[in-house]
Amino acid sequence: MAASLLRIGRLGSLKCVQAESSLRRAPAAVALCTNAGGPKKPKKSSSETQLDPIQKLFLHSIREYSSKSAASGGLVDAGPAYEKNLAEELTKLQRLYGGGDLTAFPEFKFPEPKLEEVAPK
Repeated sequence: MAASLLRIGRLGSLKCVQAESSLRRAPAAVALCTNAGGPKKPKKSSSETQLDPIQKLFLHSIREYSSKSAASGGLVDAGPAYEKNLAEELTKLQRLYGGGDLTAFPEFKFPEPKLEEVAPK
């Protein structure tokens, strides 16, 4: 079994087999693997590092959205109807929850409790 794993090139599985086998019979399994690092893979050339068309399209759309977002200073393609609806909802929430800035994360303050020292009797 270890020889077939070695032929396939699954050295990670071989190490597990080695560990299990070394507990049962030490010299036979250890002798199968002489190179623990595994075979070296050739470095990829520049033509292999090219992206496929779907990856290129995805990256292009992300970069385009980023530039549009930076230019508009907020949401992309948000029309006046969206802005009006957002303002109405924020006003409604401020009325329900007592005002304040609803777009910022709340700050919590937990004061230390005052403890009284009790004298032993």
